[in-house]
Amino acid sequence: MPSLFDAARACLDAATPEMKVAATFAAADAFARGELTRPEDAPAPEPIRMPGRPERPLLVHPRDLPRRGFGSEEGRAAFIHAIAHIEFNAIDLAWDAVYRFRGMPDAFYADWVGVANDEARHFNLLRARLREFGRDYGDFDAHNGLWEMAEKTAHDGLARMALVPRVLEARGLDVTPGMIVKLRAMGDEATVGILEIILREEVAHVAAGSRWFRWYCKQAGVDPVPRFRELLAEYARAVLYGPFNHEARSAAGFGPEELEALEKLAG
Repeated sequence: MPSLFDAARACLDAATPEMKVAATFAAADAFARGELTRPEDAPAPEPIRMPGRPERPLLVHPRDLPRRGFGSEEGRAAFIHAIAHIEFNAIDLAWDAVYRFRGMPDAFYADWVGVANDEARHFNLLRARLREFGRDYGDFDAHNGLWEMAEKTAHDGLARMALVPRVLEARGLDVTPGMIVKLRAMGDEATVGILEIILREEVAHVAAGSRWFRWYCKQAGVDPVPRFRELLAEYARAVLYGPFNHEARSAAGFGPEELEALEKLAG
């Protein structure tokens, strides 16, 4: 039987959106049917490297991305593209967690295979909407911040769970409600409907990060609250922006002390 780790590697290596989404759906279906093994003698994971990706979008520094409002169709298309790019990266982030962190409980792999499947579906929804504006994925520049954090935390599952789902991806919980309000005021219910699906499902994705961060802390015999605070200070000070959606973050497993730490470091 094929290996889950090989399937995850193949999804990471897929270089076009079509190939990555198709590989993700196929692997998630095979996993659900119990057709992917996790052999104990599997080769060690390879050092982290850039996953397969198309030639476009061009990756630039975040400060080089133009600021666009929602007042024009071009601005809305650029916004949808930015969210699609986040979801495309999130597919790779979920598969890298599956591929890289070995010897974990079955539920860990079930969580992150499920997240990869969701992110691929979200990407397809956003790409279809982008095409309704006469644009496609790759038509706007983007940045590589999500994958850069994956590279920084490749050595440590605890840090990965703390910082990728609970910091970078959780940013969507903070900003999406406001975007929904703006788009609804403009009458763009099609985009609103997609964002509402993503917001609802991303709460569960961030909650998976919270769950496995605490699992790692328990295994290491460390208190998760001060450890989270330390990791924020070490890795994430430059990428913390308020205000924070306390309600959504609480639903995703953040405790009051963690929310307080976010507020202090972002302030």
